[in-house]
Amino acid sequence: MVVEAYKCTGCQTCTTACKVENATPPGVYWRRVLDLEVGEYPNVRRVFLPTQCMHCEDPPCVSVCPTGASRRRDDGIVYIDYDVCAGCGLCALSCPYGARWLIKPYEFYYGEPTEYELNKFDRRMEGAASKCTFCMHRVDRAGETGKKPGVDPEVTPMCVNACPAGVLHFGDLDDPESEVSRILRSKKNFRLLEELRTKPSVYYVLEEEIVLPTEQVAAEP
Repeated sequence: MVVEAYKCTGCQTCTTACKVENATPPGVYWRRVLDLEVGEYPNVRRVFLPTQCMHCEDPPCVSVCPTGASRRRDDGIVYIDYDVCAGCGLCALSCPYGARWLIKPYEFYYGEPTEYELNKFDRRMEGAASKCTFCMHRVDRAGETGKKPGVDPEVTPMCVNACPAGVLHFGDLDDPESEVSRILRSKKNFRLLEELRTKPSVYYVLEEEIVLPTEQVAAEP
């Protein structure tokens, strides 16, 4: 994923779209848009930074998982097998991006569950860790339909489809003709907390280089 953060207006549409698509309970946000103040007085400005699981190439959440529930697929998506997860929370503690959530128990928005919540929520998440999956249930339809993630909305993460400002881009970095590859070739980019050597799969583009307040980026939700 490539995030052209300089376009972000902080509208939180991606946050809402993620919650609708995955029926996450109140207080659980697989996607967040951080409202950051950067620079030093008097040259201070506001930056909106969309964040989620970084789907790291070397994810600490996978290596610390005692049951093997946290896994990384061959395509780079990091996910959780809810049937194997013991809900110990070690993965949440190890994630430097504050991107994992423990759901126990599930709470409904209006007390009693709506029909939508009953049909959409994956009950296996109760008592387990959860996080952004890059909407892998959508991405996996590509193999069945012949459509391309990042190009065809049906097989693209919902946050990308929903963003009104065109901030988010998704695709295959191994494909030099993909949109994400073209953006990274043409624009200066960085990854959050690169010094930790987790090798995130989410890249950020800003019009100018800034020093991000990493204590806010990495803060637990």
